[in-house]
Amino acid sequence: MDKVLLLLVIALIVVIVWRGPKTLPQIGQMLGRGVKEARKEAAEIKTDLRKDDPASTPPVAPAVAAAQPAAPPPPPAQPPATPGSGTPGPA
Repeated sequence: MDKVLLLLVIALIVVIVWRGPKTLPQIGQMLGRGVKEARKEAAEIKTDLRKDDPASTPPVAPAVAAAQPAAPPPPPAQPPATPGSGTPGPA
């Protein structure tokens, strides 16, 4: 943490020497706009990711009825055997 603060102070001194103290407020405004724009983009990305997340959307029932083949038709019913018709009946 101390190294980061020292680096920021050194960078500020370099900017003051390089650009002059009069342009420092303009540089601060540009940095502020950049940070604001970056936060806005990050928020948009987060909302897009939430929309695309399958866990956050309700599940949709699959269309199983259209994908399954139709059941084969039942075999035709045979007429009952009558006595004397030549067909052996149950024993």
